[in-house]
Amino acid sequence: MNEFLFSYGTLQNEAVQLALFGRRLHGTSDALNGYCVAAIEISDEAFLAKGEDRNQSTAVRSDKPNDGIRGMVFEITSEELLQADRYEPANYQRVSVVLASGKQAWLYMAKAE
Repeated sequence: MNEFLFSYGTLQNEAVQLALFGRRLHGTSDALNGYCVAAIEISDEAFLAKGEDRNQSTAVRSDKPNDGIRGMVFEITSEELLQADRYEPANYQRVSVVLASGKQAWLYMAKAE
């Protein structure tokens, strides 16, 4: 069974897709309403050793009704979703969200501190 994954950052990068999944992902534009993007500093050395930038973006819930994050929704396999779990920094979590299109998708965001 395939899964939907919403990306608003690194996983939209073709080089990351090729390194992680061995293929270029095909997706469609979508949005996540009720969230905004905030800057976060990554301290996970395993993530940084992959050549990723220490400064990343994370999704955070917003109280502002017009806030939303534009990104891409990709259809991936369950195995690829597990690969994405291993790729993301240690302080990120995978959560289920409903996108503007109505699709239920997975989203990676920093864990609340």
